Amino acid sequence: MMQLDLDVVATRGDIVESRHRVHAVVIDAKGATVASAGDPELVTVWRSCAKPFQVMPFLESKAFDTLGWGDDELALACASHGGEPEHVALAQRMLDAIGLEEGDLVCGPHDPLTRRGARALQQSGESPTRLHNNCSGKHAAMLALARTAGWPTLGYETPCHPVQQGALAQVARWSGVPAARIAQMGDGCGVVAFATPLRAMALAFARLGAAAHRGDDVAQRIVHAMTSRPFLVGGTDRFDTLLMEELEGAVLSKVGAEGVHSVAIPGAGLGVAIKVEDGASRAQHPAVLRALQHLGILSSDLPQQLASFLTTPIINTRGATVGDVHPVS
Repeated sequence: MMQLDLDVVATRGDIVESRHRVHAVVIDAKGATVASAGDPELVTVWRSCAKPFQVMPFLESKAFDTLGWGDDELALACASHGGEPEHVALAQRMLDAIGLEEGDLVCGPHDPLTRRGARALQQSGESPTRLHNNCSGKHAAMLALARTAGWPTLGYETPCHPVQQGALAQVARWSGVPAARIAQMGDGCGVVAFATPLRAMALAFARLGAAAHRGDDVAQRIVHAMTSRPFLVGGTDRFDTLLMEELEGAVLSKVGAEGVHSVAIPGAGLGVAIKVEDGASRAQHPAVLRALQHLGILSSDLPQQLASFLTTPIINTRGATVGDVHPVS
């Protein structure tokens, strides 16, 4: 087993000013540990890394296909999107298809996560809506499941609702952690979030990738939608989008809040789960890239767009570079 050091530091001049401790584990689909850093048993919250599993009950119900939805809608259901015009329009079309409206989404409005999205919203003279929320696609899909199953749409976000019970069952199935042992709490967007050991998250992504690689229908559809529609999963200049574009679908990358990140490598049957202990988002992208370099998925010579995520300059208010954020090794 490979022992990794994925910690990330912030420098100022020649001094290390801050250090972000990173926990990570690489698991194969049979549950064997390939590599780790820090504590692979650390219990953490999946946050948005759970989205590929939260949409599974909807796909399995066949109602997704009855609506005539395809890869675009599936990718947005799994997305943490940038609130760009294409994302907003697609989320609106998803709601239109089930006869619901923006107000039925329980996710609150927030500013777009990409510069292009923010600029488009500013130029429109409008305020952010719930459709701009990076989780609006997931919520639209959850509402669609409730609507087509004949369940109440009101309260679809609550732990006792069949939509959330179905999502919990999928997380338990793919992670190998019994549902009764999975802690549940409120996510940033209002639905249920799940907590498991980091190892279980990596196993779920390893199993997802391996299942897709051997042609299992639901897993294959999710992986194909996300890797063939990377812009819808993230957006302009978003890390997951650029990584999946660069590797041409060889990996599925999914960001989560508070320094959580998950990657599936279908061809190798591997899953990677990373948690920056202090939750700093500035450390998670360098850690993901360094882990993939250690695994031989990425070379040491990164393309410029990815290299800018590996080492990020720290710029002061005068525009001068005074340090950077980079992996320790």
